[in-house]
Amino acid sequence: MIILKTKREIEIMRKAGRLVAKAHELVRNNIKPGVTTKELDRLVEEFLKSQNAIPTFKGYNGFPFSICASVNEEVVHGFPSDRKLVEGDIVSVDIGATFEGYVGDSAKTFSVGEINDEKRCLVEATRQSFYEGIKFAKTDYRLSDISHAIQSYAESKGFSVVRDFVGHGVGKKMHESPQIPNFGKPGKGPRLQEGMVLAIEPMINAGVYNVKILDNDWTVVTVDGKPSAHYEHTVAITDGEPMLLTVL
Repeated sequence: MIILKTKREIEIMRKAGRLVAKAHELVRNNIKPGVTTKELDRLVEEFLKSQNAIPTFKGYNGFPFSICASVNEEVVHGFPSDRKLVEGDIVSVDIGATFEGYVGDSAKTFSVGEINDEKRCLVEATRQSFYEGIKFAKTDYRLSDISHAIQSYAESKGFSVVRDFVGHGVGKKMHESPQIPNFGKPGKGPRLQEGMVLAIEPMINAGVYNVKILDNDWTVVTVDGKPSAHYEHTVAITDGEPMLLTVL
């Protein structure tokens, strides 16, 4: 069942979303060669707790950290570690915050210093595929219209779309119905309604779309070792244009 949110609930989710956006700015301002992803995790956790928010990911199905930090060929659910980032890395950072009982969820891929052309094009295409998708995040469309737009744009740039992991509804829980693939034919799935709140999150690979899960049972990597990028916002469907809740 898809849970529709009231305007009041969406306003609370907007507050949660702003905290996530501020946490991403904290990451942006601190990510550089020599920094570890575990240090970024600590910064985000301390910030969220200082704002009376709960780091949503920590303890979720046993996940042991406050952020997901996925470096280079890691797609999603990367464990923060003591590995020092180096010039040329890309890091996909996924952050969730629960505030007054509601979740904000957003991911961005950051560059560590100067990155090569392949990675730069990948990061840009992943971000833009999200914006191509939300052109259809309106009440006139069906859910898979978003999916199809993301896939079409990413593949037009020579990249592939991860099939095994998808976006999702979000609200009092981080994962609600519906699931939102980043691929598929248009005109399928539920018709979008005012009050739906969706975490739309393209995960795009430089090589093939196939992925595997590492022995920690969490971290997802590309099977060919090529880089991957991730971009996500929490989006509310309104009676007009979509409302991004995880921006400042």
